[in-house]
Amino acid sequence: MTAALQGSLLDLQDSPTLGSLAASIRTELTDGAESSDRAWIDVRPNWLTGGSDLFEHLLHRVPWHAERRQMYERVVDVPRLTKFYGEGEPLPDPILARMRDELSRHYAPELGEPFRTAGLCLYRDGRDSVAWHADDRGRGKHQDTMVAILSLGSPRALLLRPRGGGASLRRPLQHGDLLVMGGSCQRTWEHAVPKTARPAGPRMSIQFRPRGVT
Repeated sequence: MTAALQGSLLDLQDSPTLGSLAASIRTELTDGAESSDRAWIDVRPNWLTGGSDLFEHLLHRVPWHAERRQMYERVVDVPRLTKFYGEGEPLPDPILARMRDELSRHYAPELGEPFRTAGLCLYRDGRDSVAWHADDRGRGKHQDTMVAILSLGSPRALLLRPRGGGASLRRPLQHGDLLVMGGSCQRTWEHAVPKTARPAGPRMSIQFRPRGVT
């Protein structure tokens, strides 16, 4: 693994600590009269404090996978490394299980079910990215659901835009920031992490999802 992160870029607290999810800030993306028409995001800055050791641990412990995908008439490299942990599969660090459990408890009144899977992505530098998409290959195509994303490492921006066109929203994510997409967000909005020409160090995202949401 060639990616490296300067510890000075992160919170200097050694032990990773989770803050209160009650401090999350909600933004309504749409104002539909029906609950199925409403999309929203919660942002919890610095949900994880500390964590430079966690980043390094995951960097070297996770069996990162380089994917290739068909793109029109050719096969191309996916511009990031990934690893998916399915339901019941041990996670690579105990604090990831704590994150999943805290999210499940906090969002139980709205979500009605626990978060069960964890997908990890490693953006090695500014050339790595993820194109516009929604997590709608499973139940998210037809049902309201939630996807929680924790950002680790160097800052990167996550963009959101309505399906069918419209102005995009830019949400810079720092080390330890949490962003949760809820309501109809996977059905009515798309999100992306674009490439950047600015100097960018390695960044990880950890995505927690309920059963059947991909």
